[in-house]
Amino acid sequence: MEDAELDYAHRHLAESQEALEAAAADPDFLNVIGRIADAMAKALVAGGKILLCGNGGSAADAQHIAGELLSRFESDRAPLAAVALSTDTSVLTAVGNDYGYEQVFARQVNGLGRKGDVLIALSTSGRSPNVIKAIDAARKRGLVTVGITGRKGGEMHVCDILLRVHSDRTPVIQQLHITAAHIVCGLVERRLSGAKR
Repeated sequence: MEDAELDYAHRHLAESQEALEAAAADPDFLNVIGRIADAMAKALVAGGKILLCGNGGSAADAQHIAGELLSRFESDRAPLAAVALSTDTSVLTAVGNDYGYEQVFARQVNGLGRKGDVLIALSTSGRSPNVIKAIDAARKRGLVTVGITGRKGGEMHVCDILLRVHSDRTPVIQQLHITAAHIVCGLVERRLSGAKR
């Protein structure tokens, strides 16, 4: 690589490291991760499910998290009920065509969500209209709403639990989102298996 490319790579890694170190040193951040895991474990023990939504990279994260829950994360155990609302192209295109793209997640929350379920809404900006509408629909139906976003939080302050990561830069925000999600998945497994924390 040329010097400019090496500098770019170094700056990205340094910024990622700085954001991770800030998260690890922030007791409030760690406490919120624990609250998310508690809410998810409570819903799952009660026979509920986890719904997840996001756009673009956040949609990929929603699917990734659902996969960790339904399959396994670090230990063999029963599958955990999780649905990524970004995966069914027939539903997404039907709702988008009939009701508009801003309704693609809210419509699914209204059809699939039940009181006591958890909605995990991911948005790096905290301002994605379809994600905000999903949060509003979930709140009306009695779901626990979890927002995962960037430092500023956008419009996601209405969530029951809000995790804001220590960055304003989209790629770094996304890295911290999946890192935090992996911690949550590990904690949920441990809570449900009775493992020592």
